[in-house]
Amino acid sequence: MVGIEAGGVDRDAQTPLLEKSVQPCLGGLETSEFGSKSLVGKIAYIPKLIWIFTESNFDTFVIPNTAFGVLGAFAASVLTEGQQRPPTTIEIMWRFPLVLAFNWYSVFIFDLANQRSPESIQEDLLNKPWRPIPTGKVTATEARRALLAAIPLVLLFNYLLGVWRQGFLILILTWMYNDIRGGDEVVRDLIISVAYGMFNSASLEIAVGGGEYTDINISRGGLIWTTMVSAVILTTMQVQDLKDQAGDRTRGRQTIALWIGDRFSRISIAVCVVFWSAACLFFWDLRPWGYVAPAATGAVTAYRVLAKRTPKEDAATWRWWCGWTIMLYLLPIMSLI
Repeated sequence: MVGIEAGGVDRDAQTPLLEKSVQPCLGGLETSEFGSKSLVGKIAYIPKLIWIFTESNFDTFVIPNTAFGVLGAFAASVLTEGQQRPPTTIEIMWRFPLVLAFNWYSVFIFDLANQRSPESIQEDLLNKPWRPIPTGKVTATEARRALLAAIPLVLLFNYLLGVWRQGFLILILTWMYNDIRGGDEVVRDLIISVAYGMFNSASLEIAVGGGEYTDINISRGGLIWTTMVSAVILTTMQVQDLKDQAGDRTRGRQTIALWIGDRFSRISIAVCVVFWSAACLFFWDLRPWGYVAPAATGAVTAYRVLAKRTPKEDAATWRWWCGWTIMLYLLPIMSLI
């Protein structure tokens, strides 16, 4: 969850921000771009506020988790049970905005909690100086207040969507990761993998029209598949940490890359990507042509992890990893063709 960022940003262009004192970012009395606006201006600023906090996670977290639910809905016959008939394409597309919204507002809560702490601001000045608090668009105090206002709304939305159980666990995991700093310990990847399971299962339930208030549930095969995906996350998610080692070392964060060393971390990621590519393909028992795209993206990801080692290259490898996981999410559909 944390550390997922959009690529294509020239870090050299952001260097002057590193020369600024971090103290203005930490206080609660300073003026920000958001705070300087009128009430009407602040209300109009809310969409931008949501975007600037979640931009770095949108294409590497919101989209993949949305894809798991929407693509899985097209294979509802093997992933869910209890429905009289599989959902139609029109029904799935009608629910697509709901799946997207669930993932987006849940990530917004996480990012508000994650980016407002003094430790995170210090880290962002090194790793991600373009984020809203280091650049003065929002203060840490304003982020805290936004969190206070947003959480009750998120609880309500999750209840209405019928995924309040997963949503409640996501909030607990967000608290564990950020407020009691589980994200700085070796268990961070375990927390992330469990969170992925909650996001993915909720996304699938929303996409098929299931949830707490219907008879539609994830089937045994669907639960196994969701668990396998969480295992993929647990054993390969540390690829996101490769590009952030400088900031993580400064903060004292116990990532796998820093704990066992860069070299062994890369080897473990590459081995696990290859293993899970084969295991997932075997699980779905595809026709020969179905092996091509997942195996190819997995092979490229494993190669890049081992051969491309600069922070910029690691950020690109992280994107390849996200593409590889989406290829895995296509496997249930391929199994029906």
